[in-house]
Amino acid sequence: MKIGVLTSGGDCPGLNAVIRGIVRKGIRSHDSSFVGIRDGWRGLLEDDMFDMSMIDVRGLSGRGGTILGTSRTHPYEGGGPDRMREVMSSHGIDAIIAIGGEGTLAGASRLVTEEGLNIIGVPKTIDNDLSGTDYTFGFDSAQAIATESIDRLRTTAESHHRCMVIEVMGRNVGWIALHAGMAGGAHAILMPEFPVSFDQIEDWVISARDRGRAPIVVVAEGFIPEGFDEQVADRGVDNKGRTRLGGIADFLAPKIEEITGIESRATTLGHLQRGGSPTAYDRVLSTRLGMAAADLAQNGHWGKMASLKGTEIVSVDMASAVDRLKTVPLQRWNEAQILFG
Repeated sequence: MKIGVLTSGGDCPGLNAVIRGIVRKGIRSHDSSFVGIRDGWRGLLEDDMFDMSMIDVRGLSGRGGTILGTSRTHPYEGGGPDRMREVMSSHGIDAIIAIGGEGTLAGASRLVTEEGLNIIGVPKTIDNDLSGTDYTFGFDSAQAIATESIDRLRTTAESHHRCMVIEVMGRNVGWIALHAGMAGGAHAILMPEFPVSFDQIEDWVISARDRGRAPIVVVAEGFIPEGFDEQVADRGVDNKGRTRLGGIADFLAPKIEEITGIESRATTLGHLQRGGSPTAYDRVLSTRLGMAAADLAQNGHWGKMASLKGTEIVSVDMASAVDRLKTVPLQRWNEAQILFG
């Protein structure tokens, strides 16, 4: 079997480890051959690919980014499924393994169900928002980077007796904010799932100050303060029409300073959370997911996605994995609030 591999959407730590796992398992266990498709769906639509051997993936488990490149090209652009069939046929490609997040896997699922293309999915996103898997690779690395950043910002906050407002990624879910905030000992964690009033934020910040602490507030980029209908910072949309998030920390810091009288500073971590080497956990998870994807392709389980359930790697329908966001549940929010203030 000849299999094309692509990475699509936002990059994250662990992508290269997945590619390595796919290629090594496919060649050693199934005698498959592989082509690397450059820049996601764009490479498949524009016939931009290269033969990929085990030599091409050696030493990749700890390398960040993706050797294949990535883009947000939609699979129905530039000729869509018909063009894909043409390119796959010209190269003798039997199947595609698509590594991506919600948007990538939703498109892949549609290509399977509506177009009959042979596609397997691997869940990738630092946001951890895919409902079909307990964890996505990239999330652990992102929360680790955010936690280290909180630790570093705490020392300067304590030196100046300031409040630090730290903005993390996550789009419309608060998993990174929750885990990094708890690990870093934040005095308040603000997430898109749970509106919080300014009075409550003031209480948490002043409570921390009164105990002799420099207040640490961790906020997810998609957080909407109580009384607002949408994100407070209007950063427009990207070239694919997706809302550009970010800027909530810059809004909150002066507001907190105004209502508490505590000098406050904002720090937006941004793409730091997506760069660099993956954690050991993400390297192992990525490799296992990649090997499972190679098995799914060999067995012709089209429309399936390699997934983590507990500690086991299983397969689930891609369609079910993207039918809703995996948001932070109320139980986790109630649990975290015990630590605030």
